[in-house]
Amino acid sequence: MIKQLALAGVLAMASGTAYAQMVEIDKNPFPSTYKPMPSGSVMIRGAHVFDGVGGEMTNTDVLLQDGKIAAFGQDLEVPDGTSIIDGTDKWVTPGIIDVHSHLGVYASPGVRAHSDGNEVTSPVTAEVSSEHGVWPHDPGFNRARAGGVTSMLVLPGSANLFGGRGTVLKNVPSRTVQGMKFPDAPYALKMACGENPKRVYGQKGGPGSRMGNFARYRKSWIKATAYKKSWDDYREDYVKWEDKQNNSKDDKGKDKKDKKAPKAPKRDLQMETLMGVLDGEIIVNMHCYRADEMAQVIDMSKEFGYHVGAFHHGIEAYKVADLLRENDTCAAMWADWGGFKMEAYDSIRENIPLVHNAGACAIVHSDSGVGIQRLNQEAAKALADGNKAGLNITQGAAWSWLSSNPAKLLGIGDKTGALKPGLNADIVVWSGNPFSVYSRAETVFVDGAILYDRNDKSRQAVSDFELGQPGEGDDK
Repeated sequence: MIKQLALAGVLAMASGTAYAQMVEIDKNPFPSTYKPMPSGSVMIRGAHVFDGVGGEMTNTDVLLQDGKIAAFGQDLEVPDGTSIIDGTDKWVTPGIIDVHSHLGVYASPGVRAHSDGNEVTSPVTAEVSSEHGVWPHDPGFNRARAGGVTSMLVLPGSANLFGGRGTVLKNVPSRTVQGMKFPDAPYALKMACGENPKRVYGQKGGPGSRMGNFARYRKSWIKATAYKKSWDDYREDYVKWEDKQNNSKDDKGKDKKDKKAPKAPKRDLQMETLMGVLDGEIIVNMHCYRADEMAQVIDMSKEFGYHVGAFHHGIEAYKVADLLRENDTCAAMWADWGGFKMEAYDSIRENIPLVHNAGACAIVHSDSGVGIQRLNQEAAKALADGNKAGLNITQGAAWSWLSSNPAKLLGIGDKTGALKPGLNADIVVWSGNPFSVYSRAETVFVDGAILYDRNDKSRQAVSDFELGQPGEGDDK
């Protein structure tokens, strides 16, 4: 689809002319249709609070209004018409954000027909997008919500060097994926290092080695750089052409119009995704285990002028934590999952806290429809292991691994991920300390609306495969 975008207007203002014929790629042909559910004014009274950015407070009130966090502090005034939740002995946190989920693209029931996470037809499939494989009725979304997850990045799998676009979703019930898409959240680009691509394509024409992986990355980025230049040149040429039409007489009064407008480049869906990365509009999220490969990918990103948002799984991130900090690149990691293949061999349980302690952006992720249900416990394990090593990380700081750091990576930190007035009221009320295995998410708010209530089945969404089939349970 090609349409007139704001860029045309911007360029028009530059020369004082309306460019009605200028074409531009529609960067959002499948826009979000998400609408927050109705919400009222809610006050949570006297709770223990982790604010998501390192703070921890006791006996604190949290006020939600119009889908936003309106205020938090002690002894807040209760506006008229406000519902009150007793927060005594309860904890309040920002909602958990999982930056590595395959819910919807590897949906439950786990049958082959629901396997839509990998387009295993070429090592470069940057043209595909997870949003076109997400099944919104995956019961896993409901399970994740019961675990306190309010948003997530749904990614393609890791079979390919360039696996395609990932999509940020609000964890809300919806008939369509557009109804879940987080408004204005940037797309991600899923890339993969190491063993997976060379294993999958080693017998399919390659690449079959890490050398081949990097050569194919670089060939694709070279092509993308040329594609971007063709569009940049077209826009520049069009501005010059329009200017010539508006100033069509030379000094002697002779007409110098050029009737033939510049022609837009031919579209290439693969290159459009990579061009989005080069333009800083799409965030690279790269499956990568080994420290040496992370360092090489950072070098490659500098060669072609793009930024790596995060390395996912990052088993050896602790070895290059300083490089991650210096390059503003996050590491999304498991607490203690490692050793299951050679590139995951050198795992240590202190990985997440060591990355955090080095001043880099540490994130706890799932990569699992089961693990996403208890990411708070995964963070608790990492915190305990770090503090056993003498790092003395606070619980308040550790919650940033689940909320504000993920929000920063996904480009939604100005909207969610922390308890700050004006941000979306995506919060969880826990039955106790959320770092305890005995605590449960009691109430989950998304944009101020209760999307899950552990004590009210009418607020526990179910999907098709949880309802059963007609006739089941009928008397015979």
